[in-house]
Amino acid sequence: MAVATVNVRAVTSWVGIARLFAIVLSCIAFSLVASTRDLGGPYGTWCMFTWCFCFAVTLLVVLLELLELYPKLPLSWDDFTSAFSMLATLMVFTTSVIFPSTFIISPCSGSKCARQAVATTVSCLCFLAYAIEVGLTRAKPGDISSFLSTVPGLLKVFEAYVACLIFSLLDSFSSEAGLQWCVAVYSICFIVTLLIIIFTIGRCLTYIPCPLEKMLVVYNALALMMYITATILWPLYSFRGRSRPQSCGRNCWWNKHLGVTFLTIFNLIAYLVDLVYSTKMVFIRAPP
Repeated sequence: MAVATVNVRAVTSWVGIARLFAIVLSCIAFSLVASTRDLGGPYGTWCMFTWCFCFAVTLLVVLLELLELYPKLPLSWDDFTSAFSMLATLMVFTTSVIFPSTFIISPCSGSKCARQAVATTVSCLCFLAYAIEVGLTRAKPGDISSFLSTVPGLLKVFEAYVACLIFSLLDSFSSEAGLQWCVAVYSICFIVTLLIIIFTIGRCLTYIPCPLEKMLVVYNALALMMYITATILWPLYSFRGRSRPQSCGRNCWWNKHLGVTFLTIFNLIAYLVDLVYSTKMVFIRAPP
């Protein structure tokens, strides 16, 4: 009869402590916001989903490591936890910006406003907890045993997440060829990047007939060139001959297209840094 073992380091190590803080803080955040009963619209749904999702997955990760059940899962555990901590960092950061800008209205007074302000503060602290976890689990230079814990691996999660944000803003655009090409760039790069993440976590990279490091260099170079064209064409075709409307509210097309412009630049920089690090991994070997 097998006896369940308990790995105390899962909650006593620095990574474990950071995860425990993230669990508690995310729980406090969604509890405070739920108590205000002000969760209308897609932004409120997104904020609640982020806190609940990060809480549930982090709690599951801690339990699996505490009971040492994760080796039985058919996936690369280190890659999974690294990818999730990076994703949670980005999601909670986005939520910490969206929630106060959307739901806290000036002048702010009363218990409802106080709970919303505390929830925002707690969400920011939760972001710091996940960021600390990313810093603690990031692979040291020369260590590529867990790809998604390296800088290129973490950038893959960042690139996929930024692409998701771009898609959320693409609710309307004209049928001009330049804008259609930009959407194709966002879609192609997102799909390929997501497949790299999934294959890494699922331990399917051994089935790829070419070395991963060289494949990443080629892909990052192509993605960089594609994003250069999107960085030029998207603002050119989006704002050409179209000024900002006088009454441009939260869902104004001009604001959304401006957001896509900045997110495109962010991903362009990410793919550039990714290409530099991937090239170093292939052509500059760490000394033995």
